[in-house]
Amino acid sequence: MVDVSNHNGYMTVSNFQDMLNNYGVKSVVTKISEGNYYHDYTAANNISTAQQAGLYINGYHFARYTTVQGAINEADYAGQMAKADGLPIGSALITDVEAQEQNGLSRATNNANNQAFMNEVAKYGYRSAVYTMSSWLGSKMDVSKGWIASYPYNASGKQWYSGHHSWQWGSTYQFQGSYGNFDVSQNYDNFFTGGQSPLVDPKSTINNVVSVKGDSYKAFTTYNNNGQANTGTNVISGTSWKSNGITVINDKPYYVIGVDTLLPQASTTFNRTVVVNYRSDYGVLAYDSKGNSIKDSNKVFKGGTSWQTNDKLVNLPNVGYAYKVATNEYIPIKYAQGSGFKG
Repeated sequence: MVDVSNHNGYMTVSNFQDMLNNYGVKSVVTKISEGNYYHDYTAANNISTAQQAGLYINGYHFARYTTVQGAINEADYAGQMAKADGLPIGSALITDVEAQEQNGLSRATNNANNQAFMNEVAKYGYRSAVYTMSSWLGSKMDVSKGWIASYPYNASGKQWYSGHHSWQWGSTYQFQGSYGNFDVSQNYDNFFTGGQSPLVDPKSTINNVVSVKGDSYKAFTTYNNNGQANTGTNVISGTSWKSNGITVINDKPYYVIGVDTLLPQASTTFNRTVVVNYRSDYGVLAYDSKGNSIKDSNKVFKGGTSWQTNDKLVNLPNVGYAYKVATNEYIPIKYAQGSGFKG
C-alpha cells in the first residue's frame, strides 16, 4: 500500500497503473484533511485516478485534536471533505495521530479522542482506524488494530506489527515516473481493500524491482556500460531500484538501473539467485546446454519461483545468456526478475 498527498503532486492514472503492474501495490491512502482548517487540494484527483487504475482507495486525516469535542469536529470536517472529494462509501478514513498536540496528552485522553473521531466518521459511511508511530504504542495511546509506522534499515523479509492491519515500513520509496518520496506499507489483512479479499492477479509476479543487499548503510559501486566503476553513483544497502534490463559483462549479470548505471547482481539480494519473472499461472521453458527446450519444464519454473544459480551466466546456442538452475537446465535472462520483461 502507498499513501500520497500534495507532496507528490497530482497523481495520474499511469502513475498508479505502474505501481499496480510493476510494484505489486494493491491500495492507496490519500490525504484528505488536517485539523479543521486544511483540505488537501490533490485528494479528489488522487481518488479518481487511483480508481481508474484499479486500486482500492482510502483517505487519511492528520489529527490536531486534544479533546473529545475537538476530535468530533475534525471528524466532521474530514468526513465532509472526503464526501466532496468522492471518497467511496465503505472506504477507510484513517486518523493520523502523531502531532505535538497529542504528545503532551495522557494515554487515556488520546484513547478517548481517537475513539470519538472513529465513531463520528462512521456516520459518514467510512470505516476508520488509528495510524501512529510504534514508539507511541502503549505509552501515548492503545491501538488494538491499527496502521503502525516503524522503519528498519532493510524491511526485506520482515513482518513487523503483523497483528495490525498494516505496517508502514518506509517513507522514502521512489517509483519511476512518479514525483517525490512515498510512504509504503505492508497490509496484513483486507482492511485497506474494502473488507474484500483482492483477486490475485497472476501478473503480480511480473516484477522488475531489485534490492541492494545488506541491512546497514554500506555503499555499493555501480558501473558504466564499459564495465568501469562510476564515480559518485554508489547505492546504499537496503534500497530498491527498478531495473530496465540485464546487461552481461564478462559473463556476469548487471541490472540497468539508470542511464549508463549498472548494478552487479552480486550486490543485490538476488546474488546467485534467479526469480522467474512471469505470470504465476504459467511458467517458462528451460533449455539444455545445446539450446534445446526441455519439454514440460514450464510446469516447474512457474512465475515467482526462486532458484539457486551460479555467479556467471552461460551463453547457450540459439538462446543467448541464461542462468544455470540444475545440472543441465538453464533459464534465459529475459525471464529473470530485473530483466525488464513486462508480460
